[in-house]
Amino acid sequence: MANKVKQVKISIKNRRASFEYFLIDRYTAGIVLTGTEIKSIREGKASLVDSYCSFIKDELYVIGMHIAEYAFGTYNNHVPKRDRKLLLTRKELRKLKAKSAEKGFTIVPVEMFVNERGLAKMEIALAKGKHFYDKRDSLKEKDSKKKLRNINRSSFRPKHNVMERSGEILLFDSILQKRIS
Repeated sequence: MANKVKQVKISIKNRRASFEYFLIDRYTAGIVLTGTEIKSIREGKASLVDSYCSFIKDELYVIGMHIAEYAFGTYNNHVPKRDRKLLLTRKELRKLKAKSAEKGFTIVPVEMFVNERGLAKMEIALAKGKHFYDKRDSLKEKDSKKKLRNINRSSFRPKHNVMERSGEILLFDSILQKRIS
């Protein structure tokens, strides 16, 4: 039986997208790439920061996405920041074009990943920009989730504080102080 090599899951996320926009509809699109670009993506050397999607002649392109040059590429290496075509069905393209033409809507890349077959895919979202007070609300929500998670973690800690010093374990209690070797 052939040895199957376990692939590492590649997932490059645009964390600012959910902070700056309300993500309304999500779509998964293929990306047209050259040989050295897919090799760099499989190494995880890509960035979606400051990238956006735009229509050029009824085709959807991702603009401003950075894919680092492949380390072992020769003179055939790719340009790191170039416009890359996204592959969607005609129905999805028409729907996205109509919605993005409305005021306040845009299309942002959310995540880029490599599927089981080794193909690079991008998850894009139809998004509406947040106002300052919306961003503040999402920060408050994020902080409250973090505090709740920390409270849950601290409830599972032992009642005694344990400290290790030069091979000895010291147990500190509010009343007693014992030394255990």
